[in-house]
Amino acid sequence: MNITKKLLFTALVASFTLSLYSCKTKKLVAKPAPAPVEKPAPVEEKKPAPAPEKEPEKPAPVEKPNFNLDNIQFEFNSFVLKTSSFSILDKAVSEMKKSPETKFILNGYSSAEGTPEHNMQLSVDRANAVKSYFVNAGLNGTNFTVVGHGEKNPVSNNNSEEGRIINRRTEIKVQN
Repeated sequence: MNITKKLLFTALVASFTLSLYSCKTKKLVAKPAPAPVEKPAPVEEKKPAPAPEKEPEKPAPVEKPNFNLDNIQFEFNSFVLKTSSFSILDKAVSEMKKSPETKFILNGYSSAEGTPEHNMQLSVDRANAVKSYFVNAGLNGTNFTVVGHGEKNPVSNNNSEEGRIINRRTEIKVQN
């Protein structure tokens, strides 16, 4: 039995070795050496004319930040931001970074569904969600004041679902 194993092992190694050699790629044919290229004779370089004196460059005008941003929207009965609001928030972050010392008020709102106490807490949570987004984007959290308004100051009619969707928002205002 031991001899059979040795023979089988030897046969296996031999077949493996043969298969490796049969799969080996063919040797590359020697390529002819490229023809020598003559170097051109050195040409005298002309000295460049002195550059005309330029006027001192004026600093580029600093673009004032634009804080007029659209409403930031939320899901129903939640302070979870709608994905459509991310682009607005990203634009807000880039504008706020232009003026890092500016202070802002984040006004949270809710639609008229639910109790006034629930809507007030929900509006505060929505404004805090926006503040968290800004802080995570690298802005200073002390520049933001959070204010909840509940269902006060609707921008649309609360009698339709479209109007209630618009009223679930947070607005960004510059603090005076």
